[in-house]
Amino acid sequence: MEEVNQEIRLQKFLAEAGIASRRKAEELILEGKVIVNDKVVNQLGTKVNPDKDIVKYNGKIIKIQSKYVYILLNKPIGYVTTAKDQFDRDSVMDLVKVKERVVPVGRLDMYTSGALILTNDGEFVYKVTHPKHEIEKTYTVTIKGIVSDNEVESLRKGVVIDNDYTTKPAKVRILKTDSEKKLSRLEITIHEGKNRQIRKMCEAIGHGVLALHRSKIAGVGVKDIPLGKWRYLNSKEIEKILK
Repeated sequence: MEEVNQEIRLQKFLAEAGIASRRKAEELILEGKVIVNDKVVNQLGTKVNPDKDIVKYNGKIIKIQSKYVYILLNKPIGYVTTAKDQFDRDSVMDLVKVKERVVPVGRLDMYTSGALILTNDGEFVYKVTHPKHEIEKTYTVTIKGIVSDNEVESLRKGVVIDNDYTTKPAKVRILKTDSEKKLSRLEITIHEGKNRQIRKMCEAIGHGVLALHRSKIAGVGVKDIPLGKWRYLNSKEIEKILK
């Protein structure tokens, strides 16, 4: 991280201040939502001096926070992972009450439960969400019907979703099959982040998803955290996720 008395790019400043990921911060700038020294700035090349320039977003002065926090939430079903929702649905921000301005690291859809990290460290958000870093995410998924060995092998090798995208190789194992209830439970580990990817992968082999839970991010799990509760990540866990 650069010293705060040096000029840094505006999107990096916004990310380090915990406003959004760097990519999302670029969108905010291009949309003219960021003000520097009372002037709207919509150029991505703009640099600011955190010690001298006054940066505003949503009418509030933004500063880089000196203390970073890393929170692991076991998200319940029914909560969205956006800070503000246009439909006024329950947000994960309602579950995590801290003085720091934190943002979700990536997303879980409303009907998926499980591990979600929130932080005010923009650089951490960038590293965890960028595809090139290939952070593993493990899911437990309950699907309709009895899954076959051939279908599991297809998931492992990669299946076509969104008409033309072939998923990368995944780790897949069968946890349970119930012939009476006609359902199967799988554990799937991927390092991609396509929208609703696990659901689409299961649909690609002919099985609808009944329940989906993200149990781990880079091996750090929420098994001991009740749904709707959270705890701080420790330094070893943070290091493990970024390794």
